[in-house]
Amino acid sequence: MKQHNSINNKRKNTGFSLIEVMVVLLIIGIMAGMIAPQILGNQEEAQLKSAAIDIQSLENALTQYKLSNNVFPTTEQGLEALVSEPTVDPIPRNYRKNGYITRLPNDPWNNPYQLISPGELGQIDIFSNGPDGEPGTEDDIGNWNISDYLN
Repeated sequence: MKQHNSINNKRKNTGFSLIEVMVVLLIIGIMAGMIAPQILGNQEEAQLKSAAIDIQSLENALTQYKLSNNVFPTTEQGLEALVSEPTVDPIPRNYRKNGYITRLPNDPWNNPYQLISPGELGQIDIFSNGPDGEPGTEDDIGNWNISDYLN
């Protein structure tokens, strides 16, 4: 009989008290408060780097387009010329059967990338309007400044 009671007593003492659970939750909360700002800061940095990588990929696809057709797509034809053959002049003579990319990505802020051809800073300007979505602001990311985000 004594052996049966000692087993029951051990089972009763194996749980956690409310105080212990609250202390653990407090510690987790403190740790989350210290780590969350670092993670959120990294998210913005990751978005900027992602946009720079997308722009670099689009620039490479546009280079392939030019190698095939001797010209870049115009601003009017836009980046869509990488996905499907343009129907406005200049019509490319040697357009690849399946295009140069499968689909156009949106920037990390869910806005389309922009193309100006010919561009002010080179033969083509490919850019995202950045986190604020406004063109011509300091946070624009383009092929002229992607090296700032890729290092």
